[in-house]
Amino acid sequence: MSSPNTSPPKRRGRPPKVREAPAPAPQPQGEMVVPIPLAELHPFPNHPFKVRDDEAMKETTASVKENGVLTPAIVRPREGGGYEIIAGHRRKHACELAGLSALPALVRSLDDDTATILMVDSNIQRENILPSERAQAYKMKLEAIKRRAGRPTKEAENNSPKISANFRSDDEIGAAMGVSGDTVRNYISLTQLVPELQQMVDDKKIALSPAYQIAALKPEEQALLVETIESEQATPSVSQAQHMKKLSQSGELNEDTMLSILSAEKKPEVDKIVLTADTLRKYFPRSYTPRKMEETIIKLLEAWQKKRQRSQER
Repeated sequence: MSSPNTSPPKRRGRPPKVREAPAPAPQPQGEMVVPIPLAELHPFPNHPFKVRDDEAMKETTASVKENGVLTPAIVRPREGGGYEIIAGHRRKHACELAGLSALPALVRSLDDDTATILMVDSNIQRENILPSERAQAYKMKLEAIKRRAGRPTKEAENNSPKISANFRSDDEIGAAMGVSGDTVRNYISLTQLVPELQQMVDDKKIALSPAYQIAALKPEEQALLVETIESEQATPSVSQAQHMKKLSQSGELNEDTMLSILSAEKKPEVDKIVLTADTLRKYFPRSYTPRKMEETIIKLLEAWQKKRQRSQER
């Protein structure tokens, strides 16, 4: 007779938990970061922002050598093969200088106007942008927005047949950039300058205010102005530039009148300081209104004055 099984009964308990691996972060549909060989990357057509081998580029290259490219570029497929850079021209050049063979990038399928707007928005907030670069960038974005506004939906067509004419794209650009629509329009006028005068503006030989005025001169008048500037070794003031503009509009601007204006003794500048929104904007959050910026500046000046007074009392 077999002995009964005296082994203790097995304890029933909850099965051990199986730790699941975390799910990968979802990627936007049709978009992921991929390494793209530098040879397959092409610049954006008429890209207005120059890539310079300056001190900032040296710093970027050193960072790429040490840490790699921290922010991927944005590119789109190119009809002729390869990819067109929308944002990342400087990063590509830094990779070349660092000896890398590829650039991590987000690949997006974008139409020309959307790509242009994104290209400008991705670069326009950089420091040390030349006036000619900013002018061309504003112009490219304005033209892209106007083209898109000229292609309204069916509903928009029914509500406003003249939507394109009523759409103030320059004001919209200015609001997005923290400047006025007038500032945008003034900068865009600089694209009408001949290359020699554009270079003088970039080199700060001609100030922005007179440059806006002489941009209205005819190309042949601007060429004559370049010659007169070189011969007289003098550049126009705001009042002189305004005088030239008026004579141009009346058909009286010629070599003699231009020479007379430019050789005349300039009036002494009024004792005032003008700080433009473009100059101040980089020191404040984008959410600050001009009024808020002014209030902050006054408070800082008052604090500085009190500090000077305490220092003088010691």
